[in-house]
Amino acid sequence: MSRLGGGSLLLAWQLKGKHVLIVGGGDVASGRVESVLAADARVTLISPSNGLHTLTKSFLNGPYNITYHDRLFGGVEELAGVDLVLTAIDDVAQSRVICGLCRELKIPVNVADIPESCDFYFGSQIRDGPLQIMISTNGNSPKLANIIRKKVEQSLPEHAGDAITRVGELRVKLKERAPGVGGAIGKRRMRWMIDVCTSWEMEELALLDDQMIRKLLDDGWEKNAVPSPGELGARSSRQVHDAKPNLAAPGVFVTTLSFVAGAACIGLFLLARRR
Repeated sequence: MSRLGGGSLLLAWQLKGKHVLIVGGGDVASGRVESVLAADARVTLISPSNGLHTLTKSFLNGPYNITYHDRLFGGVEELAGVDLVLTAIDDVAQSRVICGLCRELKIPVNVADIPESCDFYFGSQIRDGPLQIMISTNGNSPKLANIIRKKVEQSLPEHAGDAITRVGELRVKLKERAPGVGGAIGKRRMRWMIDVCTSWEMEELALLDDQMIRKLLDDGWEKNAVPSPGELGARSSRQVHDAKPNLAAPGVFVTTLSFVAGAACIGLFLLARRR
């Protein structure tokens, strides 16, 4: 085991309804705006309009909870009622001033490109619906974090986000049917959900609909079993794969070639008659 230390505590910060102040309107700031909007935060943006990024403008014109002030940061009064502060401006001295004010008021702050002025870092993120993965280098190399992110993203299974969404809905329905926290019922719920997730393929979980979820609970949970997709009336991933035509197969190729040749002959015959 390697010696502990030198890292950060990676958390999923719940920002829904929280007041986030963003100072800056350029490329980095636009990424910050996008990140906190995805977390359902309430955003106040302070930046002169002549420095607004195109993406930021689209957020301001969209159906998002953003209050915009076309000006520079004005001072400590800007921090009243704020839960989180993000700065992304070119003025290093002003960034340090904002950081100092936040530290005095115990407000978590991130100052772009100044690691020592950050209470937390923004990593390189993968997002697919409810699935979120963050790669952090603790501020040492954002570029390498981005390269690693791309490699991780390429290794993820397809339909992962959809599968997670549907499994979440299954879990909610299961807890409604078998309520309770902890104890024997909680352990049984956890064991059954684990068995479903490990028995079904990712793309099969992604195809779960309300009817299948209800049937899975009736025929699975109630009978302490894990039915296969086929037993619920759905095609398994193998069946879906086998149903796709293989154009490289000899029979398929000959049939396709015969169809094309036949169509060509008919075309030539009709053309000759016209002449």
